[in-house]
Amino acid sequence: MARFTDDDLYRRGAETLLASWEAIARGSRAAAVLRLRGVAAAVFPREPERGVYNNAVLHRGLDTVDRMRAVERMEAAYASAGIDRFAAWVHESDERMRHELEARGYTLDTTTRAMGMALSDVRLPRPGLELEAARWPAYLRYLDAVPLPPGLLAGVDSSSFGVVAARLDGEAVATALALDHAGDCGIYNVSTLEPARRRGLGTALTARVVHDAAARGCRTASLQSTEAAERIYAAVGFRDLGRFLEYVP
Repeated sequence: MARFTDDDLYRRGAETLLASWEAIARGSRAAAVLRLRGVAAAVFPREPERGVYNNAVLHRGLDTVDRMRAVERMEAAYASAGIDRFAAWVHESDERMRHELEARGYTLDTTTRAMGMALSDVRLPRPGLELEAARWPAYLRYLDAVPLPPGLLAGVDSSSFGVVAARLDGEAVATALALDHAGDCGIYNVSTLEPARRRGLGTALTARVVHDAAARGCRTASLQSTEAAERIYAAVGFRDLGRFLEYVP
């Protein structure tokens, strides 16, 4: 079986991330993911997605001219949509792009960790904890209990993402989304409501998603992790692929 390098996993995960934004854009009025030379920009002019998904991934390793033009294309895409608040995602290894943004007045807002794994390397067994596939309307009701803009993701096609949920007393208390793209399973929005935390539900949900993905024929999985969740995903088998640095104007 072919081995996946860290670069392979990063490229596959980045493409799946963009595919997830495209799926969300199809359910948000006037939204689109623009695949431009040197950058891919998710443009969401309307609320509620406007406050969450205006993000652009800048390509790594561009030369001086392409680097400048990629930033200019990104800025033009958002300006034309009347968007002045967005995040430019740069891999931490790309020092020249970081300097380019900083020279233009961008500041570092937050970071996430890109993580990926070959599904042949999963470290945990399929969880014995009772978890279930959930329907999209049930997931939207779960989001009502999370501090997110009301109506977020309400327009998304219910077939775009798979949802796995853990329940306590009949109510969903932890959920995760999955989206398959070109043999990679992207895992998104893993969350647990406060009263149900510290019970291992996030780990169990992630393990369930990767086992299900392998059963569907996916070969890799990818996600973006907060610092607090990195150990959870590493325990499942995810590898550290470096941080995304999110710069804002």
